[in-house]
Amino acid sequence: MSKEESDEGGGSIVEKHREKPPIDTAPGTATTGPGWTKVTCPCCVSDQIEPLVLIKLGENVRPETKRWLIRLIGAPQKDGGAALLAHPGEDVTGDIIMVSAPRCTLLQATQELGLCKTYNNGEMEAFSYDNRDNFRHSDNMELFLTLAERQYIVKYELESLRARRDVRIPGLADKYTLQNRNNIWQKMSSAGVIVDSFPLHNKAKLKELSKSWYHGNQLSQPLDSVNAYFGSTVGLYFSFLDFYTWSLVPPAILGLSIFYFSSEVQKEAVEAVAGAQAEIHEEDARLAVSGHMIQAVFSMLWSTVFMELWKRRSSSTSYRWGTLHLNEHFAEPRPAFHGSLGVNPVTGRMEPLFPEWQRDLRMALVSIPVVILFLGMVVLGMLGFYWGESLVMWIHSEWDSVVSQTLLYLPSVLHIVYTNVLATVYKTVAQSLTEFENHREESAFQNHLTAKVLVFTFFNYFAVLFHIAFVKHDVPLLRKRLASLLIISQLVNQVTEVVIPFLVDRFISAPHRTETEDDPEEDKFRNQITLPVFPGLFAEYIELLVQFGYLSLFSCVYPLTAVLLLINNVTEIRSDAYKICKLFRKPFSAPTANMGVWQTAFEILSYVSVVSNCWLLTLSPQLQKMQHESQISSNDIVMFAIFAQYLLIIVKLTVAAVIPDEPDWIRIKRACMQYSSLQAIRQQNRSSEES
Repeated sequence: MSKEESDEGGGSIVEKHREKPPIDTAPGTATTGPGWTKVTCPCCVSDQIEPLVLIKLGENVRPETKRWLIRLIGAPQKDGGAALLAHPGEDVTGDIIMVSAPRCTLLQATQELGLCKTYNNGEMEAFSYDNRDNFRHSDNMELFLTLAERQYIVKYELESLRARRDVRIPGLADKYTLQNRNNIWQKMSSAGVIVDSFPLHNKAKLKELSKSWYHGNQLSQPLDSVNAYFGSTVGLYFSFLDFYTWSLVPPAILGLSIFYFSSEVQKEAVEAVAGAQAEIHEEDARLAVSGHMIQAVFSMLWSTVFMELWKRRSSSTSYRWGTLHLNEHFAEPRPAFHGSLGVNPVTGRMEPLFPEWQRDLRMALVSIPVVILFLGMVVLGMLGFYWGESLVMWIHSEWDSVVSQTLLYLPSVLHIVYTNVLATVYKTVAQSLTEFENHREESAFQNHLTAKVLVFTFFNYFAVLFHIAFVKHDVPLLRKRLASLLIISQLVNQVTEVVIPFLVDRFISAPHRTETEDDPEEDKFRNQITLPVFPGLFAEYIELLVQFGYLSLFSCVYPLTAVLLLINNVTEIRSDAYKICKLFRKPFSAPTANMGVWQTAFEILSYVSVVSNCWLLTLSPQLQKMQHESQISSNDIVMFAIFAQYLLIIVKLTVAAVIPDEPDWIRIKRACMQYSSLQAIRQQNRSSEES
């Protein structure tokens, strides 16, 4: 039984089947097939289609509302639709809609996003829809665009839907009437019509990727395959994790060498793990240059070389993935952006407007005080750690037993748990604060959110270490605390990030989504709804940033830092890969050219490491012994630290200048792309003048 309904605005025709229409998931260009909305463009017509995105509707959504939404998704863009392909699932009364995209919509969005694709001459060029026939595989979307790109384009088109006039949505109360220029997707979400939307896994491609990624004994990652399946955002994270992990080999070798040849470092490492106080040994204090000094200078230079080489690798990777030349166009407002309807002075379009002074006022009166409040809670945790540390030291001095020896680690463990819990709570609060600030562009929203988290993260994870080093001047306690963080926090992270999600999935979620080969495709897609939402890469980048801070800021007091980080990250690569493939829904991934604000954060830490290491060297046994014997004054030590600090900053700046951010061939490719774009604009202007 079927029913045809036409869009009142002259949009596409949609076939609705009461019986379950088959869903053909064979690979091929996005096209119309049984049960899917129709297209009018001849080049988009075919009999095969791959569902890309699933939309979950609310339980009480009426059939007329679902039919209206499907018509809107399938309507041409000139009629206010998304020009996508929609399928009602089992029937019109079901609670899911599957969405795909036809060829022309994908090609037009490729140009809008500024993606680069392979030209007929084999070079990467910024894609032009008018020149589409000269790009390789532009007639086959399976080869022309990655799965992740096609799925993101569907999301991009859906979230860009805006009402062109006041429209009453069938089946909904009048209070949910769409006003002119309302974001339709946001309105439908607030009305409870759209509960969720996510990209669908392709089981065959996921299985193939899993085999080459975290199964077996291979050391290299299939980064191109990761980018093709999960997108450049995820691909760049794993590329950075891979590059960072293997870049730990040189400092790890140096740390092991210092540990092997220095009796001082050996005793300090044992004492740090055992919880006892390290002492200054006379034979090591007489050395002119200690292992700690070598480690400090190496860490400062290594951090700079590492970041410069990463930027070169990042640009090469972005070129290969076609995201080097992304458009920096005036973006559409975020779906959650709200304000009084008015004319945007830049675009001339009707859209919500929100005064900048109101946003600044919200940040000054609400966001900043709340952030300061959480920083105060970090200080309270630090004071609690000091109190607990002194208490267990007193207990150990009184009892001197195995139990009291074990208790020496209790304050560190409790403080690590406290900081992790506080960081989790703060992340949620920071998200709410940034939403409250009501930023127009998604990029502005992400930058403000990341800035809040970075400020808190730096204070939360490093405040205690800086206080121990530069206020208490207690190097043995600093070494013990750093060893605790490296060992305990990594174990806690592995348990919370992998073990717990695996157990929840294995014993709670998995039994509810058992399926067989004969199950309908709709049921297999519906099973993916039971997977938890992927939490994003925020926590992963924070973990790497904190690691980088431990290594670049404080490794001179504990040379084995790089060794422990290398061991952790070798397993981290596989555990993160397993987690994103098996334990969560597939995430949307926006095309990106680099790590953005995260890259800036790593660079800032590399320069802070100069200050940290120079002042830590003033606490070295050599200088302390010389000061104690009145061979050098405290003022001389301060002047030495300041001189070394500026000298090393100059060296770091020189190294950064000597190593270009981009290889020469990438710089030339970028210039060629810009020249080609300029020529295309000139050609369009000439054509317009002639016509």
